[in-house]
Amino acid sequence: MIEVTQFHNLSHICISLIGAVLLLAIYYNIRKRFSAVLEEGNSIKRVDRGLLYFSFGMLVWVVSGTWAFIVNYFSFQGTLLNQIVVNILSTINNLFWLLALYYVYDAPKFIYRNEKNARIIAIIIVAVAAITLVLSSILGNKVIAGVKIMSIPDVLLTTFLCFLMGVSFYRTFMHRDLKLVAFISIIAISLLFISQLSDVFVGLDNDFINQLIRIVAKTSLVSIFLVLATSWVIQLASMPKPNEMKISFLDWSLIKLSIPSKGIINEKIDFGSKTTQYKNLLNFAYRRKYMDAEQQSIVVNSGGEIKSQTYLTRIIDNINSILSLEKENKLERKDLITFIGESKYRLRVLPKHIVIDKALLEEFLS
Repeated sequence: MIEVTQFHNLSHICISLIGAVLLLAIYYNIRKRFSAVLEEGNSIKRVDRGLLYFSFGMLVWVVSGTWAFIVNYFSFQGTLLNQIVVNILSTINNLFWLLALYYVYDAPKFIYRNEKNARIIAIIIVAVAAITLVLSSILGNKVIAGVKIMSIPDVLLTTFLCFLMGVSFYRTFMHRDLKLVAFISIIAISLLFISQLSDVFVGLDNDFINQLIRIVAKTSLVSIFLVLATSWVIQLASMPKPNEMKISFLDWSLIKLSIPSKGIINEKIDFGSKTTQYKNLLNFAYRRKYMDAEQQSIVVNSGGEIKSQTYLTRIIDNINSILSLEKENKLERKDLITFIGESKYRLRVLPKHIVIDKALLEEFLS
């Protein structure tokens, strides 16, 4: 089965390398075409960096495949050196996946927008790597009841990351109405998880089947990453530019909004009884227009001025509902309100394009 293994290793290298190069090409294209949008607001939360880390993860796959090819060619698979290198590469790969998910908007919220939790998980990844190295040096390839003990920590960690990736990709593609891709992503990540089981359970060590599953899983994941990158490009291209948006507050509950790229031109929107939504939007506009840069944002969390992100989403949902926009022109929250870090949000409209009726402003401030 050496030929099968080496075929898998070479395929693994080629597929991962091509995928990484394509992602890097898309990354540089995004950086070139959308630099102004990417630099706006919080530079920490940028899809281009998520894309970069996904490509780095695939480059680690290239190194891993190259190492596996060398190991099989010189026949030192069972050595401690091989276990150490494999463990280090797995750790680096897991860290890159985590960093990439940190920038994915639809990732579980305990990662996205949460530096503390991301750091904790990163520490856990390193700790798991250390534990695996210790087990490797103490137990080697010892098998107990058909289970390779030293591989358990790494496989458990990979399982957790597969879960995070599955949730993130499913949400992302469903949000973009790519239902088929969402289901394919779940299948691919499930296959990736299944392919790891043979590292723990000796009874599942069928080279041909395992290598086939890994090739299918990684080829599918590379394709999914490319679809994800393309969807990010489309998202950035369709996002309204700050200098094209104009908003006027005419009276209580009444605004006039212009976003030409979304087909909204001087549309009047009456919030009616939705006074909380209107006040929140007016508050954002007032801060954006009259406050200095550090005070233009509003804290949105349980202890902040606005208690939940749901209130922000309702503003956008109400605008979409009143204007009866076509599906492709519907506003998203990030079109109008940008996240700038530390639970802070700010209106994207430029101050010079915000008009607040004088009497309304006096009443608002009173």
